[in-house]
Amino acid sequence: MFSPSDAYPLTKGVLSVLERLADKLWQPWLLGLFLLVGGWCTLRSGFFPLLHLKTWFRGSVGSLLKGKKRKTGKGLTQFQALATALASTIGTGSIAGVATAIFFGGPGAVFWMWVSALLGLMTSFVEKTLAVKYRRKVSGGWEGGPMDYLSRRLGWKKAAGWFSLWAVLASLTGGALVQSNSISAALHAAFGWDRLIIGVVTALCTGAVILGGIGRVGKVSEKLVPAMAVLFLGAGTAVIVSQAQNVLPALRQIVTCAFTPMAVAGGGLGYTVSGALRYGVARGVFTNEAGVGSSAMAHAAADADSPAQEGFWGMFEVFFATLVVCTVTALCILVSGVYDPAVALDALRNGTVTEAMTGAPLAGAAFSTFFGRWGSVIVAVCLLLFAFTSLLGWSYYGERGLAHLTGDNRLRGLFRLLFLLTVAAGSVGSVGPVWAMSDISNGLMALPNLLAIALLAPEALRELKKTKGL
Repeated sequence: MFSPSDAYPLTKGVLSVLERLADKLWQPWLLGLFLLVGGWCTLRSGFFPLLHLKTWFRGSVGSLLKGKKRKTGKGLTQFQALATALASTIGTGSIAGVATAIFFGGPGAVFWMWVSALLGLMTSFVEKTLAVKYRRKVSGGWEGGPMDYLSRRLGWKKAAGWFSLWAVLASLTGGALVQSNSISAALHAAFGWDRLIIGVVTALCTGAVILGGIGRVGKVSEKLVPAMAVLFLGAGTAVIVSQAQNVLPALRQIVTCAFTPMAVAGGGLGYTVSGALRYGVARGVFTNEAGVGSSAMAHAAADADSPAQEGFWGMFEVFFATLVVCTVTALCILVSGVYDPAVALDALRNGTVTEAMTGAPLAGAAFSTFFGRWGSVIVAVCLLLFAFTSLLGWSYYGERGLAHLTGDNRLRGLFRLLFLLTVAAGSVGSVGPVWAMSDISNGLMALPNLLAIALLAPEALRELKKTKGL
């Protein structure tokens, strides 16, 4: 199987070790654990996400469509909590992450991304429900997350510390480095702007928002997230419709490559099923965060009617982030013809991969087949909005992790400064090592959370029965 480290000849030493560690961590251990926990929760629920789709849609976004009044306590409104969570999930993973998964794992990676999302629906429900049930009242509203049900419900204080430690590191890698790297790559490709300057400006804009705390993050997110989603989905749909004749072949390619190795013409190594599984699940998890536990911290701050109702919002979050947004990105790339498996595999084998072949530039090339020069501009603007809102959400997650480790918020200002410096520095890094560090942090952060979800799933399902009136 090819990995990103094979694609960048200059990436050696410590960075290469990081990428190999990411592969060993995810394949097969974390891949199996995410799928097993998701399958276990889905089975215990009686396949609730599929058989009662109307129920959880009505309990989440349906309440907004019906004009249901939201509570006005000190916490975030439920829509602000969703927007903040989506701000961190619908980030570069939805554009650059999907493109990276296809390039390094083949079209079959998209299928496994879907599988991880379908199983992740119930995983997300359980962790959001538990986060609300075991959260704490504070002066500014509510605070909670996996560290609370790990320590308060299960008594796993060391596991809660482990989760919090990796939440801080995930905030700085997947939250700051990845998002900043993708913003600078997209804007540099679209406009030729200096990447370091882009990083500095991004850091300053991020700082202007996060200094206002979770309240300001929620207010900004609820305005930006709907706008960026409409822009991206509208433009992406136009690209797909313009190449409608290629949609069925693309879907067939996705399913076929998920179970059958793709060989290179003329012999040599090709895409493997294990590679598709590894990149599909890892990027799916990075996109929807189901089981990682990060977005549960945003939902814990919501002024929710009940724990289970917030769980419904968690399910919608996974559905929208992966099954809708990521699918649009994948189909744009596959139907437009900008992705050529033979060319990709040859570049991987010879170590001649360039940034234009993968990540955000690949998605930009797909949009350009319909919008011309404006295609890369649209992707750059969408990615800027996606990644910027992700920076906002992940800065809060890092703060929460650090607060649990230290027992208070005295180091909040120092962490915010470090986060902003990381944003600036990440704009000039190489994308391969950045993704590897993100995979390691997310994986180690998820370990105790997944075990807690497996043990406490029955408790969350009892909350579900209360909501349904069963």
